[in-house]
Amino acid sequence: MKKIISFLSLILSFSLFAQDDVAVKSQVADAIKELQEFIAIPNDALNPDDIDRNIMWLKRKFGERGFNTTVLDTDGLPLFFAALPMSNDKPTVLIYMHLDGQSVDPSKWDQPDPYKMVLKVPEGDGFKTVSFDELNDDINYEWRLFGRSTSDDKSPIVMLLNTIDLLKQDGKEIPFNVKVILDSEEEKSSEPLPKAVKQYRELLEADFLMIVDGPVHSSGEPTVVYGCRGITSLSLTTYGPIKPQHSGHYGNYAPNPGFQLSQLLASMKDGEGRVLISGYYDGITIDETTKAVLKSVPDSDAEIAERLQFKTPEKVGSFYQEALQYPSLNIRGLGSAWIGDKARTIVPESATAELDLRLVVESDGNRLKKLVKDHIAKQGFKVLDHEPTKEERMQFDKIVMVKEGSVTDAFRTDLHNPYGQFLTSTMKNIFGKDVIQIRTMGGTVPIAPFINELKIPAFIVPVVNPDNNQHSPNENVKISQLAYGIKAFYGILSSTM
Repeated sequence: MKKIISFLSLILSFSLFAQDDVAVKSQVADAIKELQEFIAIPNDALNPDDIDRNIMWLKRKFGERGFNTTVLDTDGLPLFFAALPMSNDKPTVLIYMHLDGQSVDPSKWDQPDPYKMVLKVPEGDGFKTVSFDELNDDINYEWRLFGRSTSDDKSPIVMLLNTIDLLKQDGKEIPFNVKVILDSEEEKSSEPLPKAVKQYRELLEADFLMIVDGPVHSSGEPTVVYGCRGITSLSLTTYGPIKPQHSGHYGNYAPNPGFQLSQLLASMKDGEGRVLISGYYDGITIDETTKAVLKSVPDSDAEIAERLQFKTPEKVGSFYQEALQYPSLNIRGLGSAWIGDKARTIVPESATAELDLRLVVESDGNRLKKLVKDHIAKQGFKVLDHEPTKEERMQFDKIVMVKEGSVTDAFRTDLHNPYGQFLTSTMKNIFGKDVIQIRTMGGTVPIAPFINELKIPAFIVPVVNPDNNQHSPNENVKISQLAYGIKAFYGILSSTM
């Protein structure tokens, strides 16, 4: 009987949207105004004053919807917490989003101020800015809103707020206790989060965690993600002469740190992109059942290669989704002396490579960093954690200074988890389409502390368009995605398991 009731509620949820798209468009219009107001508050995670102003706005907006709110102090910037009145006979969903955004360089944006949201319409291969006065009762879902954090991650917060409005308007009772936790340092790796989750454990207790961040699958179809990769980093610096030297006088004689570094980096991977460091892929197995799930994701390797303009992908996996099941070793930045028009005829004094290591559940970040450092030592380098002294420079032929970044763990929830099945069946009934289920997405969301401390399953329910330019100039959200997010939240928060 319970399953029948649940099924009927899903059907009713779907038919509401099918019959009353006018109500959704009206709510989208309200969401656009509210998002415009929210975007106007800069939210650079590097500026604590920005975060304080955003939290004041959030306290007011969540309070207007009947949430109890509080600010949770951490060792860094505060977290924002909100909850609707609780009932002991309801399961609890904890919704994670973040309020901070990446820094901006206004000179790279096609608008005067990235914090003043603009409306654009498609024109040729690009977009043309139009006045918000152009919006009318029949909102064009193909138009877009441009501004920092329009997609990552302020619009999902506004979608949730406006879903609560619509649920109240329709007289719907939410069959869940709803808790919301908003991170203010997600774009800075959320370093205070593990300790904060432990400190506020009782407040955050829930039955499952829903992360609303990131884009839907590139196909634009409804998506539920069961895990994401973690991340850590290493900075490697090699050394030549104490100061740059004339390449005519000292070329062929003074050690060149650029060549030392390039030879070291080349020793870490084979010609097809596989990591050669012993033990790097240990513990990872992919059975045929899992591989079938990975292949069910409608990716096209040919389309990815065409879009990114390369001929042949690396061979860590035999296709894109399989590649994401392994830890990566990536050079994210490389530098030595001067290049281009500023190039000089010198032997540089140092060369630096910035590495990031994307982690999977089977790989421990600290272990992988140690494997990399051990590999470096085996190549004949003295590994230091500081700038070498004169004595050290005179003692060792080859020196590398290694600086280590913090570790954000990966997470992965079982594909057969009942809460995951609830989310996918609900989304299928809302949108009338099969839901794309992704085992592990490539990016990183700092969710592992919730899973490790609260012992709950976690799922990512992305709601923004895949071509949103997050972290980049001209970040945007497609207006249709505001409707998508409101529908998704509405269906999930009005359906019983």
